[in-house]
Amino acid sequence: MTLSDDPQSPAPKRRRGAALEAALLDAAWEELLDKGYDRFTIESVAERARTSRAVVYRRWPGKADLIQAAATRAGAQQQAPIPDTGTLRGDVIELLSRLNRTRARIGVQMILQLGGYHAETGTGIAELHNAFLSDHDNPMQTILDRAVARGEADPDKLTLRVVQVPFDLYRQELLMTLSPVPDDVTASIVDEVFLPLVAKR
Repeated sequence: MTLSDDPQSPAPKRRRGAALEAALLDAAWEELLDKGYDRFTIESVAERARTSRAVVYRRWPGKADLIQAAATRAGAQQQAPIPDTGTLRGDVIELLSRLNRTRARIGVQMILQLGGYHAETGTGIAELHNAFLSDHDNPMQTILDRAVARGEADPDKLTLRVVQVPFDLYRQELLMTLSPVPDDVTASIVDEVFLPLVAKR
């Protein structure tokens, strides 16, 4: 029985369209972070959102589809101004530090609790990560464009693989420690690996 079926529970305000969908996706994301994929159910999402399972199923056929949609919404809600410290080093360190402050917990949750999701959908962490980051501006591209204009970075060196290096190393550190990345490690990633790869000679 969902909360909406409980005669002693106050009736929720009727929601429609975008408002209802936002409430469902927020409930799904909270449920995922609280319980992980294996204990995540459409019924539990409906209960948290104070609606019925039928309402959820009309929009998403299964929990994997719902989780991907919830990840997309959650990522869009966490957009922040692009760092503009005046240097490439400062901007990349600040960008990684923001990720660390706002998304380290989510990253650890994805690693620890989504094995069932990846097995069921045949995907890896990268696909859900991309859903989380979809539909918003690419701050790294803006940072690199500024660095090229200042003469700090060589545009011929900015291949997709090189641009992803600081984020790949950050995720690797998160994966190995299952905890936020220390500031000195972030600085080391930028100073010892990334900047030498992109610097203009």
